Amino acid sequence: MISSSNSKSFSIIFSFVGFLFLASTFATVISDPTVQHSNQTFKPKQELIKLKRLRTYLKNINKPAVKTIQSSDGDLIDCVLSHLQPAFDHPQLKGMKPLEPPTRPKSNESTEIRSYQLWRVSGESCPEGTVPIRRTTEKDVMRASTLQRFGKKIIRGVRRDTMSNDHEHAIAFVNGEEYYGAKASISVWTPKVTDQYEFSLSQLWIISGTFGDDLNTIEAGWQVSPELYGDIYPRFFTYWTSDAYQTTGCYNLLCSGFVQTNSKIAMGAAISPTSSTDGSQLDIGIMIWKDPKHGNWWLELGSGQLVGYWPSVLFSHLQEHASMIQFGGEIVNSRSSIQGLHTLTQMGSGHFADEGYGKASYFRNLQVVDWDNNLVPLSNLHLLADHPNCYDIKAAKNNVWGDYFYYGGPGRNSNCP
Repeated sequence: MISSSNSKSFSIIFSFVGFLFLASTFATVISDPTVQHSNQTFKPKQELIKLKRLRTYLKNINKPAVKTIQSSDGDLIDCVLSHLQPAFDHPQLKGMKPLEPPTRPKSNESTEIRSYQLWRVSGESCPEGTVPIRRTTEKDVMRASTLQRFGKKIIRGVRRDTMSNDHEHAIAFVNGEEYYGAKASISVWTPKVTDQYEFSLSQLWIISGTFGDDLNTIEAGWQVSPELYGDIYPRFFTYWTSDAYQTTGCYNLLCSGFVQTNSKIAMGAAISPTSSTDGSQLDIGIMIWKDPKHGNWWLELGSGQLVGYWPSVLFSHLQEHASMIQFGGEIVNSRSSIQGLHTLTQMGSGHFADEGYGKASYFRNLQVVDWDNNLVPLSNLHLLADHPNCYDIKAAKNNVWGDYFYYGGPGRNSNCP
């Protein structure tokens, strides 16, 4: 049953979500290097230094490959020996090797191995003992504001009100208990993103900590982000932070931390096929849970396909458990403060929740993991839509989909000018 919180608890949640999602963007528009302004002098030596730093970074992040696969979307997928992946550059992980798979949370589901990614369509795959890593290019890095901020989220100043920033959400959440993971199946679409510096994503969040610098999050889902990837494909992605997005964490494998164990799934790679209006509906199962033996947080895509894990040493609060789980969508509305008009960037499928199956995007079979490593139904589910005339959310429950919700919207319309 869907329940509503009292005014005091919603005030707390609005504040928490406002802080969390304000930090969601990771780069700003960079100046055109070919334009010289009247108060600037072109300094070729500084440009050469920047170029040298960029190439050093690319050399460090792009590990030697035993095989490279060309994807039809233009990506290069490097097959890297698992013990040489970026995770093990982390000071607390140096010299280690990937761990063996943990005990999966107990459920009555059958496992189904499917391929979801475009780079696998040709039948190519990485050899056992390697992990597929999307190669980072100079163009990728140059779309970010600075080299230091590439692949990271950035805080531009803390606001306690989600209605006052450029990030808009339609989410379902649970809090008030100890959580050891979460699972959901998320329909995948190709929403229209109308500005290079906006994005549209659908994901789940594992959260612990406070408003301060100790906020811990683990995030996974799909996103369309022209700035990060240079195109408009929906892509499987992850993120993590242990200090409220200040210095730790990154998207996918763009820094050390996440340990990948799967040789057939590439983080940051395009998902294919996707859902179509009044046509076939594709969804992907995502589960994140805490290994009871070692305390690491594992990621599963689909049913039975372990992707890898976030070592517990990366976190403070999440070394113990999560205090909140969130599911849903988010967009960036960069036009609100510039043009006074709402963006046309879509959330989910671009259709409102009331339009239902075949049109609206959905999350189904929402579950959480309890202290005994069991997948269990949700209790006391709350809903939140920042701007329901632009993007909304509607939840229900049945015997087939369990707890589920439809969400999303087109952005600017007659009710959302």
